[in-house]
Parts: sequence; structure tokens; C-alpha cells
Amino acid sequence: MDNVYVVSAVRTAAGRAKGGSIAHIRPDDLAAAAIREAVLRSGVPAERVQDCIIGCAFPEAESGMNVGRMALLASGLPNSIAGETMNRYCSSGLETMATASAKIAAGLLDCAIAGGTESMSMIPMGGGKPLPNPTLVRTNPRAYSTMGQCADNVAKDFNITREECDQWAFRSHQRALAAIKDGKFKAQILPLEVSGPNGKTFCFDTDEGPRADTTLEALAKLKLAFAGPGGKGVTTAGNASQTSCGAAATVLVSEAILKEFGLKPLAKLRGYAVAAGDPGYLGPAQVPAIQTACKQAGITVADIGLVECNEAFASQTIHVVKELGLNEDIVNVNGGAIALGHPLGCTGTKLAVQLIHEMRARGVKWGLETMCIGGGMGAAGIFELCD
Repeated sequence: MDNVYVVSAVRTAAGRAKGGSIAHIRPDDLAAAAIREAVLRSGVPAERVQDCIIGCAFPEAESGMNVGRMALLASGLPNSIAGETMNRYCSSGLETMATASAKIAAGLLDCAIAGGTESMSMIPMGGGKPLPNPTLVRTNPRAYSTMGQCADNVAKDFNITREECDQWAFRSHQRALAAIKDGKFKAQILPLEVSGPNGKTFCFDTDEGPRADTTLEALAKLKLAFAGPGGKGVTTAGNASQTSCGAAATVLVSEAILKEFGLKPLAKLRGYAVAAGDPGYLGPAQVPAIQTACKQAGITVADIGLVECNEAFASQTIHVVKELGLNEDIVNVNGGAIALGHPLGCTGTKLAVQLIHEMRARGVKWGLETMCIGGGMGAAGIFELCD
């Protein structure tokens, strides 16, 4: 994928689920806005885009009917652009970028949109009608462990404490608040004109999850969210990601398209890998995925200058940091999903957008995005900054 380029990267601000500012906006409409803006910013004529791949963790109801194609049609871009939907749970948005990159590198495409969308307001966690496989429940019950249970399992089996998780959560809010104050996200966020409850429109352009009133003392008082009999566990509402709504999109092109239209590339996706293990864990599979992605890119973990690790839960993020010996000063420098939110199928692209923009702001050559995934999986992408 050495000759595949990311030429635009944009996202909406993340809104709180249920009562948030964009809770009433359909996920296909959120995706349509991000898709349209990504193509506009790319400099590629819309009629030259060939495919649109959109990730979604629960592609049903308002996210159904092949949301990748429906969102494309809703965007007003040419009907000639095909569309598909991809689901690898929380890593769906990163998977779309890897798939688009691989197709371009293989000569199957020249230009594609890759992104993700999710409304955790309209479509509940688990979907509208979850129906576990009865045989699998009997033979491998950990396959249906809740994500919170998986996070607690990692904490218990890898010796991660509640205090460590609360400390990580507090820092996530502090970093996110500082980033918003300093305008770190302005260039990457597409402002949306949103109708408020009073019928008046307003500009939604700021992630609404970070809380200025978060303290370590307040976090320590929160009840355990997933503890079973005996009350053991570390996960609370305070050290887990916020349920959110949002969309993000990127445009990837071949070198031929880059040269034809004189485009300025932002970055390359130089390595991508997935790994899997015990479905009762959330986090450990990221470690081999990261190692493989680094090998593909021809670098080592020590070469990485910035990391976006999805903070689905503090425990799994801490596990990855410890296992790889990452410098905490380069991990989630502008806060993570605990503060900024986690719109599931959108997040894989959302974090790529955040990573690429921050790499460019700091002049960092190598960036890592790493995603925990339900079912015991993990994914990682290595991005290289373009001059």
C-alpha cells in the first residue's frame, strides 16, 4: 500500500447518545455530510470517485439497507459511485480504510471514500433484536460476554487496578478539554447546522462528551457497572467510553490520481493487521495486531511517535500500553473515547482522522491507531506522514 494516499480526512463532532445535540439525526444523514465534505476537501472531482465503503457496528433500522450506498445517495454525490457497508464492530471504520487501500494498491480502484457512522441513540447496543446462537452459548459462553465483562476480565487477569483506570479516565477528560480549548479539533471537524428542541438551528462543531467537573474523587465514588456476585471488577461509567453518535470519512487515491489532479497527500496507511484470541477479553489481541502492522510498515514500536488507542474501557488501553511499553505521553494526547465518545462503527475512521491531523500538526512521521474489538479481536493501523 506504499502508493495509496489519504488526501482528505474529516469527521463530525461526537454527540452524546440519547439526549445529545445530534441524537435525532439519522446515521445515514451524518455519514452523508461527512462523505460530501471529504470529497470536497480532497480536490478529486466527484465523478472520479468509484466506491464508498462505510463501517457500521449495527447496520439495521436507520443504519440499514446498505448504509454505505444509502448515505452516498443521500450525500448528493453522483449516483455512479457504488457503496457498501462493512462491519467489524468497533473497528469497522478502520477496516474500510484498509479495504479501500488494498483495493487501490491491487489496481481494482483509483479513488474511494472510506468512513464510518453510528447512532447509539437510534440503534441500541446489540441491535434491535439480539438473538444469540443457543449452541454457541452452551459450547463457548464467553463468545457473548458483554464488553464491560471483557474489560473486567482483562483487569483481573492482567493485574490492572480500579485506581489505574480512574486515573486514566481523569487524564482523558483533562487532555480532551485542553485540546478543545486550544482548537486542536477545529480543522478536522465538519460543523453541522442542527435544529434544537426550541426549533432554532445552531452550529454543532464541538465534541460534547468531555466533562470539566470530572475529578479523581468523583470517579472513585462511582459504582461498578458490570460486577457480578461478590462485587468484583474495575469498570464504571466513569472509566468506560461514552455512548455517542457521529460520522467520519476519508478519501484515498492512487498515485495516478494524485498526480493527475496535483493533490497534496496527508498520509499513507502503511500497515494494517487484525488478530484474535479469547472472546472473553477486550484488548490483548491488539498487541499481536500492532506488532504485525509495524512489521508490514518496516518499523518497530519504538519508531511510533503518536498513538490513538480507542478507550472503549480504560483497562484494555492500559493493558496495551503496558504490554508494548508505550510512552503514555504519546498515547491519546488529546484525550480518548472516555471523554470524547465512541460512536462504534465510526470510531475507526474518527481516530484515523484525529491521528492524521495531529501527526501533521506535530510533524510526526509514524502514527499508530489501535482498536479493541468485540469477540476477542484487535486491529491496528500504521500511518506514515506525507511531506
